[in-house]
Amino acid sequence: MKSVKDAMMLYAVTDRAWTQEKNLISQVEESLKGGATCIQLREKDLDEASFLEEANAIRDLCNNYGVLFIVNDNISIAIKSKADGIHIGQHDMNATNVRKIIGNSMIMGVSVQTVEQALKAEADGADYLGVGAVFPTSTKDDADSVDYDTLKDICSAVSIPVVAIGGICYDNMHLLCGSGIDGVAVVSAIFAQKDITAATEKLLTKARESFL
Repeated sequence: MKSVKDAMMLYAVTDRAWTQEKNLISQVEESLKGGATCIQLREKDLDEASFLEEANAIRDLCNNYGVLFIVNDNISIAIKSKADGIHIGQHDMNATNVRKIIGNSMIMGVSVQTVEQALKAEADGADYLGVGAVFPTSTKDDADSVDYDTLKDICSAVSIPVVAIGGICYDNMHLLCGSGIDGVAVVSAIFAQKDITAATEKLLTKARESFL
């Protein structure tokens, strides 16, 4: 199993909006073949039974590839599916309470937009931070924006890994160089692509060039 820091290099976040003629599980496998270093399953509208079935299948895929599997927001699904971790936002359950529920063996990621939020998340037991949106994004309409200087300040303020998210693609990734991030989280840059495996390979190469 990869370390949390290594898993941040190319962190793929699923989005059912891009499945089209494919299914989400096959898309995830294509991204894993291309070298995605972490998979976050994000489902906002799926019923619990279907969500769990999907989580179990993706967990098995991630285990086969030695990649961390994170569930967004839903603690029950994360625990039942034996996911490696849970990711929560500022408007989800308090991080301290989440840590009490999941214990110390499960990874906890927290979305932050300010240095103050970052320091609190680290103090509350976060294992990594997701910071964004660093660029305009259509994936999450209500995402607050985070400028380069704030991103850099967050990275300097904490000792845990940081992944940038929000509107990141191959053509703008280099603009985050020097910020201190450990990698990038992407959605459409992987899952909206016709050849997901090739797109993932290309993104991973650029991420390594930019952030290692």
